[in-house]
Amino acid sequence: MRPIGTATRGTTNPNRLRRMDRWIAATHGPALRRADRPVAVDLGYGAAPWTAVELLHRLRTVEPRTAVVGIEIDPERVAAAGPYEREGLTFLHGGFEIALPERPDLIRAANVLRQYDEGEVSAVWRRLCARLAPGGLLVEGTCDEIGRRHVWVALGPEGPRTVTFATRLASLDRPSDLAERLPKALIHRNVPGEPVHAFLRDFDRAWAAAAPYASLGARQRWITAVRSLSGDWPLADGVRRWRQGEVTVKWAALQPNPWPNSR
Repeated sequence: MRPIGTATRGTTNPNRLRRMDRWIAATHGPALRRADRPVAVDLGYGAAPWTAVELLHRLRTVEPRTAVVGIEIDPERVAAAGPYEREGLTFLHGGFEIALPERPDLIRAANVLRQYDEGEVSAVWRRLCARLAPGGLLVEGTCDEIGRRHVWVALGPEGPRTVTFATRLASLDRPSDLAERLPKALIHRNVPGEPVHAFLRDFDRAWAAAAPYASLGARQRWITAVRSLSGDWPLADGVRRWRQGEVTVKWAALQPNPWPNSR
């Protein structure tokens, strides 16, 4: 079977996905521990296998039995990753079909759909979600080259659940700076009249109002701004995650209109 998808640019760097990995370990760790044989997929890991190697390490801190499979549509990248294979880490040639004998408990697709057309996103989401094990998670998003700013969508077998915004607070001027890292499903919707634009507008206003807390540090300013946002937007996390420079919003509040059924 010919792999489904097209080769991406393959840009990657060590620690680029640390914010996403940290969130996955914290929120999906219990599900991995419940799985009989937990398997995670690093889909489209790129020209070097750093992200798959790091994913294995980070997930094994919460569930030591976890195995990671790196999948790449470029066979040369798969061959180059071969020397990095070890117990619990393998690399396969493939694409969105996720041709594994078992259904994975996690699929992470970072900086992959960014290079596709917006109209293709919903169909890819449906295909990937259909491959998940019961209780599985798909995390799809985009970050900058060194992982300071990141936005991702979390999906279950039933479809999209949440959108998470994560940043290195010391480098943040205002929350709307994260707009440049919106995933493909949202980046072209950051215009007046769309929910994600309204959210980032309100976030900037809350950030400005929280300016007096900057003297206590960027973290306290962020927490104060996010707490203010929670009065108008359905957030799906709390202070423990906010302290990490994150905020997670329910997908239904940011879903573009119209948006095709993602199931």
